[in-house]
Amino acid sequence: MADKNYYDILGISKTASQDEIKSAYRKLAKQYHPDFHPGDKAAAEKFKEINEANAVLSDEQKRKQYDFELEHPGMGGGNPFSGGFSGGGMGGFEDIISSMFGGSFGGAFGGGEPKRARGADIEHTVSLSFLDAIKGCSKEISYMRNQPCASCNGTGAKDGTAFKKCGRCGGSGKVKFQQDTIFGRTIQVGACPDCGGTGKEITDKCPDCKGKGYQRRETRFTINIPAGVDKDSSLRKRGYGQAAGNGGESGDLYVYFRIEPHKMLRREDRDLYVTVPISYRTAVQGGKIQVPGIDDTLELAIPECTPSGTRFCMRGKGVRTVNGTGNLYVTVEIEVPSKLSRDQLKKLNDYENSVPLKSCDNMQRYSNNLSAVYGKKVDKQ
Repeated sequence: MADKNYYDILGISKTASQDEIKSAYRKLAKQYHPDFHPGDKAAAEKFKEINEANAVLSDEQKRKQYDFELEHPGMGGGNPFSGGFSGGGMGGFEDIISSMFGGSFGGAFGGGEPKRARGADIEHTVSLSFLDAIKGCSKEISYMRNQPCASCNGTGAKDGTAFKKCGRCGGSGKVKFQQDTIFGRTIQVGACPDCGGTGKEITDKCPDCKGKGYQRRETRFTINIPAGVDKDSSLRKRGYGQAAGNGGESGDLYVYFRIEPHKMLRREDRDLYVTVPISYRTAVQGGKIQVPGIDDTLELAIPECTPSGTRFCMRGKGVRTVNGTGNLYVTVEIEVPSKLSRDQLKKLNDYENSVPLKSCDNMQRYSNNLSAVYGKKVDKQ
C-alpha cells in the first residue's frame, strides 16, 4: 500500500511532467540537504523522503505502479520503491502492474531482458567563492564510496572469470513466475533471484572484495566547473556513484554548489547588484565614481543633480553564461555627514536658504500636495 503521498512530498500535482518533478526535487534537495543542516534529524528524514519520492516519480514504470496503488489501495503489498521479488515468487501488486503495462519484467510471457540492479547515486556539495562560481574553476573532489573491485571487474568472482552457468535459469538470467490475481492467472518473466539476472553463479569468490563486487574506497578527482554556475546549478558525473556489485551499472555523482557571498556584489541569476555611497557634492555636481566589477573596478559617470537611490545599468557587465551575459546594476546613495561643526552648519543653512523651493522638484510637489489635502504650505523641511 502507498502509505506516503510522493506528490505531496515534492509539492507537485499528479499530472506533473518529468521536468516539473526534476525541478521540484532539486529545489527541495538543496533546501534540506544534510550539509546545510548538520545534526538536524528532521531535515535528514525530510531529505530521505524527498529522494525516495523522486526515485519513484522520476521512473515512468515505478510511477505507473505507484499511481495504480494510490487509486486501488489494498490490492497488493508491493512497494514500487523497493521493487522486485521475494523468495521464489513475485508480489501480487507487481504482477498486476506488469500484466497491465508490459512491466519491467519483460511483459506477459517474457522475452524482455531483465534489468540488473543499479548502484545508488551520490550527492556531494562543493563550496565556491563568489567569483569562482562566476568565472569558473577547477576543484578537487574527495569522497568515500563503494568502488567496483578492480581485481574482478565488479563481478565478485575471482579474476572476473570464476563462474558457472546458473542452475536455476540455465544461464538465461530469467525465470518465469506464475501468480493468481484479481485479473486471473498471469505468467511473468523476471530476473532470476539466484544469479540476479546475470545467468552466472560464482564458483570462487574474489579474495579482494569477498564476492561483493566492490570495495569501500576514497574517490578523488578534479572536476572542471564551468563559468556562471549558481546555487541552483548541479553537475552530473556518470558512473561515479555507488557500485552495484555483480557487474551491475554504478550510480551517478551529483555535484551541488554552496556559494559564499561577496563583500559588495549581490547576484540574481545573470545580473549583479551593488549599492555605492556618493558624496552630496558628487550627487549635485556630477562626476565619476569607481564601482566593483568581476575582474576589476569599473568607472561610472554620475550626471548632475542625481537623487539618492538612483539606479544605473551597466550593460554586459554581469555574469557570462552559455545563455548570455547579464548586467551590473549600481544604486547610488548620498552619504550624509555624521557630524558638522558650527561653521559648517551655518554655511549649510545659508546654502539651503539660497536655493529656491521651485528648483527642488520633489519638495515642490510635496508642498503642493500638503496644501491641496490639508490646506497647509511648507517652504523647506
